Amino acid sequence: MEAQQVIEKILSDAGAEAKNIAKQAYDKAVAEQTKIKEQLEKYKKETEVIAKKAGEDEESHILAAARMDFAKQLLAEKRKILDEVFEQSRRQLYELPDDQYQKLCMKLMLEAIETGDEEVVIDTNEKRIGQDLINQVNQQLSSQNKGNLKLSDERQDLGVGFVLRRGKIKTNVSMNVLLEQARKELEIDLAKELFQN
Repeated sequence: MEAQQVIEKILSDAGAEAKNIAKQAYDKAVAEQTKIKEQLEKYKKETEVIAKKAGEDEESHILAAARMDFAKQLLAEKRKILDEVFEQSRRQLYELPDDQYQKLCMKLMLEAIETGDEEVVIDTNEKRIGQDLINQVNQQLSSQNKGNLKLSDERQDLGVGFVLRRGKIKTNVSMNVLLEQARKELEIDLAKELFQN
């Protein structure tokens, strides 16, 4: 198998693993959404009974309060789901087998590199990203005259992932940062959905 085929296989496997994690998170979110919709139906029925018993003047007040209460509960449930999904994703990233983790990091490096002469700063306890991986990335970048990455002697508390540094410019590609960015995007979508209803 040629090196390019091996690299493509590695990237394909890393992509498949990422899709698998995303699918699991999506499936869990769908199941929780169904549960929430069932609760919403229950609340709607209860609200209708209360509204009929109350006078017309109180009906709008009670409905508004019930809607507000439900909106708060719905938001709390969605945040709980997000917490669980992202904790599971974080755990799965930490537990990836070495070869899959290295494939993922190589793919992320190739996407994040701008000039190709950055330093790669890794976590203080990182043992899976080493000079061999940097050499492989440099080899892939050599066709673009960018293959001058260096593994930094400096280490930081990053967890999983790395930081690309060139002078004062830093690109944080730690999994905590990537997951937090994804979470913020999902929370924005959740907020839009909540206020549209």
